[in-house]
Amino acid sequence: MRAVSTSQGGLRHLVSVGDHHLIVDEPVERGGTDTGPSPLELLAASLVSCTAITMQLYAKRKGWELDDLTVEVDYQPAERGALTQFEMILGFPDNLSDEQVEKLKVIAAKCPIHRTLEGEAIFTERVERRARA
Repeated sequence: MRAVSTSQGGLRHLVSVGDHHLIVDEPVERGGTDTGPSPLELLAASLVSCTAITMQLYAKRKGWELDDLTVEVDYQPAERGALTQFEMILGFPDNLSDEQVEKLKVIAAKCPIHRTLEGEAIFTERVERRARA
């Protein structure tokens, strides 16, 4: 998978992922124009959507009704060298048994974004110079 961020002036960027495009910006108080979610908001959106989809796929395989599922996350980015803490709120429909809810809580932690944030990451940076158009 490849994502590309292209500046559109100021702090606004057009992000392309495959055939999809979205605007990413910073709030006005941080110097942006607030025309799209911030990168940190996208991180939270990635976590809640991945968690929800992972649980829905599992429930579908089990034949469980999970239409009214909600996933919320509250977090504050950590200072350098400290851990980021995420508080996830899983909202399940009341038709599920306690056993089903417990199993879905375990499955929630197995979403790829959750595992990525939980583990260590290795970053490699490469510089490419491009002539101005």
